[in-house]
Amino acid sequence: MAVYLGKYRAIVPIVSYKWDESIGRQKNSYFSVRLKVINKEKSVKVAICDDSLTEIQYTKEQLENAYKSLDLLVTSFQDGRELINSMNQTSYDLIILDIEMPGLDGLAVAREIRKICDKTAICFLTSHVEYSLKGYEVNAIRYLMKPVKQEQLSEVVNYLLQNNAKGKKIMVKNEEDTLLLETETILYLEAQNQDIRIVTSTGEYLKRYNIKDYEKELQECFFERCHRSYLVNLAHIRAITGKDILLDNGERIPCSRTKEKALKDALMTYVKRSAV
Repeated sequence: MAVYLGKYRAIVPIVSYKWDESIGRQKNSYFSVRLKVINKEKSVKVAICDDSLTEIQYTKEQLENAYKSLDLLVTSFQDGRELINSMNQTSYDLIILDIEMPGLDGLAVAREIRKICDKTAICFLTSHVEYSLKGYEVNAIRYLMKPVKQEQLSEVVNYLLQNNAKGKKIMVKNEEDTLLLETETILYLEAQNQDIRIVTSTGEYLKRYNIKDYEKELQECFFERCHRSYLVNLAHIRAITGKDILLDNGERIPCSRTKEKALKDALMTYVKRSAV
């Protein structure tokens, strides 16, 4: 059970299975709970479903090691029916699902999940390669062999982050219409007094807004602050040259010395994720 503290932060129990008489027993295994404070709005909700506690803990550790800087809210299940029931109250960004479970197997669970939600990413785990073709009927994004490797889970989360960033839009108004701009088409944003100049691949727009708020809202879409007045889309950077950033449309925008290292680090992370 998670205890929420206001709008932005939560205390989340993360289960580690081991002997602890003071806490209790669950499915023939002992468990303890440690609490981790996370940012709810930037967390990635993951469900792991496997009939083996050992496999759950191993997968969870590999996932957390792959993304130590990412807030992962991990919920584990040993029974597919419990996972299905939980989805009536909770949504997940990613479900890591064992194929071979007694009773309701992973494919059957995935079919029921698709009746509830067709957007949640599903990644199957198995010990037998012959199951891999069956995952396509439930639109699984990956099929991983046990024991799962940290690099493979990194690829899954990278894919998830890239796809979550796609399709996000910003609403702007001109003299006649209200428009929805896809963030992928935005090259950069520039603060101009109380307005934000939004430059896209096809034009530019002005909106009354705060660049600090856009910096928070567009972080998951791979935008990075490169100057006190500029927020750049990493996908459109061609080069960082001295005090300037060269964009793929040939335009140059400033990069402050204090922001340069963080920008280059963010760009390197983006390139690695895009290469998956």
